Amino acid sequence: MSVREEHFRKLERLYASAPINKYFEPRLTVHEGAAELVIPVKPDFFHAAHAVHGSVYFKAMDDAAFFAANSLVTDAFVLTVSFTVYFTRPIAEGELRAHAKVVQRSSN
Repeated sequence: MSVREEHFRKLERLYASAPINKYFEPRLTVHEGAAELVIPVKPDFFHAAHAVHGSVYFKAMDDAAFFAANSLVTDAFVLTVSFTVYFTRPIAEGELRAHAKVVQRSSN
């Protein structure tokens, strides 16, 4: 396994060890400058209108973006800065998927 691949696997293990993820049961896959997060939808995640609450969407986006960025950095943690979200329809079953890709890399 290459050094980069080992870094990706370490990030995945770090994520899996977070206590909050016992509740959400997400699956994270990290690649070079990218990450995919899958969260199985549970009725516990629903708001009063019986669809997934926005906090779960945000968790998925933030986690995927964080690990996509951190796939490129080995000496520190990089934090997410901002999000733009367009809701097209609610999710009430299946899986919630978040795909993140680094689109601009700088020294900042």
